[in-house]
Amino acid sequence: MFSIEAFCQEYETEATELVINAKKFNILLPKKLDRFINPINALHDFPLWAKIWKASWVLSGYLADMPPAPDKRFLEIGAGVGLVSIVAASFGHQITMTEYNSEALNFAHANAHLNNCPELPIQKLDWRRPRLKGKFDMIVASEVIYKLEDFVPLTQLLRSYLRPGGEIILASEMRKTVKDLFNLLKADFDIKVEKKSLRSDTAATQIMLFKMRFQNLRSAKNYDKIK
Repeated sequence: MFSIEAFCQEYETEATELVINAKKFNILLPKKLDRFINPINALHDFPLWAKIWKASWVLSGYLADMPPAPDKRFLEIGAGVGLVSIVAASFGHQITMTEYNSEALNFAHANAHLNNCPELPIQKLDWRRPRLKGKFDMIVASEVIYKLEDFVPLTQLLRSYLRPGGEIILASEMRKTVKDLFNLLKADFDIKVEKKSLRSDTAATQIMLFKMRFQNLRSAKNYDKIK
């Protein structure tokens, strides 16, 4: 069982305050990354989870704007420190947060407690050996498209756990790997792209929301192995 007291003793953190749809959120981040970086190979499992990505901010705002439907199940994959799921739960969505990295999961649990979401379901999820129960009406993720070796397990996960008639929303800045992934997915999904602009005092960043639904019932049934 997660203990916020043990977490505070284990990690040196700093808090970041965000305002999303007029609601304040305080998110704990690692104060230093040294302990999470492999000294022999710094690029191996670099802690990409240990920051709040601009795409996560945009996706959070999108879900906050969406009217909650108590009978719909949401799933977030690659949740990092937990911002998206925490915002979604705070605005009434029934969402399950998942992440693979154990350190990130600890921060996600702490942030859920800090933001009054202690009952938010948080699970460890290995894309290559998923153990989720049932299917979901919506699957969301932000900035999870980096490694080519993740493409096959990621696409299989999305196909297997999306309920027929459901929707996937992936938020990301545009990169070559993003285009390559959607070339794989377009065989089974209708894909629409919505551009969002996240502005700061000095610049604006374009974030893409990729919205995907099965092309037809046959496409959905091809992956209907989970009840």
